[in-house]
Amino acid sequence: MGMFLLFAGHETTVTAIGLGALWLLATPGQWQALVADPTRIDAAVEEILRAPGPGGGGIPRSARTDLDIAGVRVREGDLVLLDTGAANHDASVFADPDRFDLDRPAAPHLTFGHGARYCIGAPLARIELRAVFSQLAARFPALRMGCPVEELTFDPHVLTGGLVSLPVTW
Repeated sequence: MGMFLLFAGHETTVTAIGLGALWLLATPGQWQALVADPTRIDAAVEEILRAPGPGGGGIPRSARTDLDIAGVRVREGDLVLLDTGAANHDASVFADPDRFDLDRPAAPHLTFGHGARYCIGAPLARIELRAVFSQLAARFPALRMGCPVEELTFDPHVLTGGLVSLPVTW
């Protein structure tokens, strides 16, 4: 179980660190807000977890019973892909869902799933992200992007769609 937690969560956490740094630095005022008020670290972590990513595909599940969803028939045993990214952009739950915003009112996101299938590594991921971003903000308050966002590339060979690199200066 320990090996599962360590290795299953490694790629996703590394990707979240890269994308979180990108969102904080590329969204006007967000990095400065975290640096100015380190108590916002929990809001930053939750927004990093909720925010959009380049992923896609969804979490594979099998339908446990026959059902209709929006006029589409799903039969017991059919493969169903749950797109938590789409759920995390539900405008009825998240105002202006495509905007990265540390001032966003707290609302439950589905990044780690829900219920019986909730990710066992969620607490560890949150701890890791808090540690990384609180230390980055404290040690590199003048951190900024080292290239235009348009020049960044994503690794198509990584399941979670991480950045190839994120050039920064300080």
